[in-house]
Amino acid sequence: MPETNSLPATVTRDIVLDVRLPEPLPTSRIEARRIRMPAGTAAGLHVHNGPVVGNIISGRVAYQIEGEPVQILGPGDVFYEPQDARIARFDALDADVEFLGYFPLTAGQEPALEFPAQ
Repeated sequence: MPETNSLPATVTRDIVLDVRLPEPLPTSRIEARRIRMPAGTAAGLHVHNGPVVGNIISGRVAYQIEGEPVQILGPGDVFYEPQDARIARFDALDADVEFLGYFPLTAGQEPALEFPAQ
C-alpha cells in the first residue's frame, strides 16, 4: 500500500532492521510471542526451524550467532536469527529480560528449537 501524506509532520518512520532472506519464504502466518527470561539465564546453543525477528522490550541480552562477534542488545534493539543458524548466545545479563519474537511460518509449520551438542 503506498504511503500517503495524511500523518502529522511529527510522525517519523525509521527503518531499524531490513533483512533479506536467503530464499523466498511462503509465509502462511506470523506468530508473535512475548518471552521473558530471568536475569542470568543463558539460552544455550540453539537452532530455530525458521527465521526469527525480535525486539528487546526490557533488560539486556548478549546475542551471538556462532562465529560472529557478541552483541549487547537492550530496550528498543532488534535482532534477526536466520533459519538453521547456530545461535551461540542469547543470554539475559544483569536484569530480567522481556522481548517479542516474531516467527514467520509456512502452512502447517510450528516454531521449534533444537539444542545441538556443542
